[in-house]
Amino acid sequence: MALTAETESRLYRSLRAAAGATAHLVALGFPTAVAVLARPGSSLFSWHPLLMALAFSFLMTEALLIFSPETSLLRSFSRKVKVRVHWVLQLLALLSALLGLGVITYNKHLNGKAHFVTWHGLTGLLTVMYAGGQCAGGVLLLYPKLMKNWTLAKLKLYHATSGLVGYLLGCASLMLGMCSLWFTTSVTSVSWYFAMLCPLLTSLVIMNQVSNAYLYRKRSQH
Repeated sequence: MALTAETESRLYRSLRAAAGATAHLVALGFPTAVAVLARPGSSLFSWHPLLMALAFSFLMTEALLIFSPETSLLRSFSRKVKVRVHWVLQLLALLSALLGLGVITYNKHLNGKAHFVTWHGLTGLLTVMYAGGQCAGGVLLLYPKLMKNWTLAKLKLYHATSGLVGYLLGCASLMLGMCSLWFTTSVTSVSWYFAMLCPLLTSLVIMNQVSNAYLYRKRSQH
């Protein structure tokens, strides 16, 4: 028996809600697992994986999910409140990432190791720099009059698109970090594959959210 359009729509919304709820759990569960694994405070290095997991798995994911119509934790709040919370979470994510970058840089300096010579190190540096630029670009949305030749709708679209790129860079950095000697020594077998699925799953949810927002804007223009 063929599904009606209404049933398909309801099923699609349910699947999106389930995926979003899973993303929330993963966003919190992954840095929690990293904290247990790294034991922050046991060494200077131990703060690096925790801070980066907090930045790109928890804070940045929640900052983007806050605009999801199905899974936002602030669904009943106004868009103005959501934007402010988004800003706070993104700034906290950037601060956490900068601290994580500073920790690993200083740790390598103390141990006489070369800086940014691995794919993980280079991607991490690029991601932190990109996140800083993305936050700076977000100021244009607060003061759109600074860009007189750009409409607010176009600024929002470009900010969301570039934000997605930055988020995917963060997920790639996390995944490359899980290929490091420290992580592969501590996490083996099936657990390693489950860990790799975490940023992959949240990135798919965020990509779906951004693409749906883009399609909605396109339809509203016609």
